[in-house]
Amino acid sequence: MLIDTHCHLALPDFDGDRHDVIMRSHKAGVLKMIAIAIKVKDFVPLITLCQDYPSSVFCSIGTHPCHAHEELEVLVDELVCLASHPRVVAIGETGLDRYHNAHTIEDQKTVFLRHIEAARITGIPLVIHSRSADEDMVALLQEQIKKGPFSFVIHCFSSSQKLADICLELGGYISFSGMITFPKYDDLRVVAQSIPMDRLLVETDSPYIVPVPCSGRRNEPSYVVNTAKVLAREKGISYEELMEKTTENAFRLFSKMSKCVF
Repeated sequence: MLIDTHCHLALPDFDGDRHDVIMRSHKAGVLKMIAIAIKVKDFVPLITLCQDYPSSVFCSIGTHPCHAHEELEVLVDELVCLASHPRVVAIGETGLDRYHNAHTIEDQKTVFLRHIEAARITGIPLVIHSRSADEDMVALLQEQIKKGPFSFVIHCFSSSQKLADICLELGGYISFSGMITFPKYDDLRVVAQSIPMDRLLVETDSPYIVPVPCSGRRNEPSYVVNTAKVLAREKGISYEELMEKTTENAFRLFSKMSKCVF
């Protein structure tokens, strides 16, 4: 079994064939998926999706950094309250993005800090987005972990070995998307080789970042198989072992998944 730890199944991209997408995932051995929030205000569709597929789909609650300036009114208490829903297994995605929205970086930091505090209070892991913001991210994580522990994963990792090493030192997990299948990303594959097996996760970030050899299509959770096979090759292990380890890691980090009764 594989778990797609980061997909955006509630987006309109899947409105025409969402059920078929989930069934294809099951057929490919991807039996569980975490539908990641982009905006807190879109919480109801996420929960509805989870309830429609109670054995397969879980979700997060949070504000993507590119939308931070739109949800400055969302405070810690609201995040904590919404995170108490049994289908919510993570907080985020949250973080910093200087690539798309450098002009809102201060708003992003404000929102990110609220998400961190919510993760501390609830004990639910953070799903962190970090793009073109390594220095800011390192400084914030190192500063915040001193104020109280919280668990986290850097999703769709595409950064430096330095950021990976620091995240691991702080107890974080690293999740790889289809980027690791792209021919030009040799450096990223080198980073993947260095990640301990007990901190490794896989994801699609679908409908984005379509892995090779599925280029030109819309991404979907079943395609995480392609990412997992490349990771297995880079780690020098069998695909079956990679499946077992990443699934074990996902249940450990997103522990509410294993506690849900269907």
